[in-house]
Amino acid sequence: PSQVSLRRATSSAYYAMFHCLARNCADAFVGGNGSARSKPAWRQTYRAIEHGAAKTACKDSKISAFPQGIEDFANIFVTLQEKRHAADYDPFLRLTKSEVVAEIKAAHQAISDFQNVAMKDRRAFAAHILFRKRGG
Repeated sequence: PSQVSLRRATSSAYYAMFHCLARNCADAFVGGNGSARSKPAWRQTYRAIEHGAAKTACKDSKISAFPQGIEDFANIFVTLQEKRHAADYDPFLRLTKSEVVAEIKAAHQAISDFQNVAMKDRRAFAAHILFRKRGG
């Protein structure tokens, strides 16, 4: 594949994780499917995640208090965000097909494992991602 295709695939692997996280936050706080869900509130919550703040929250030492599926998701999220940034902005970066395939597999596995974590833990993670930490 061309470098352009490999860069795009790297970016897409990260964005798959980002959208999984956004969906989780919206589902956790507003609710899942159905007519009882407020679409504007769900969309607002989905769009509330900021890339940098999410990365910072995923790097927080408190992440180890979450179940393994969330901790792994957070670690891979950070790694893929950094790789996505390099793929999008570093003109000298050269990627190989094997490393990009590994990134895609890692993202897929992290998303799958994350979705198997209990909703109470994914809700707590959503709060960890979305809300500013205050002292005390």
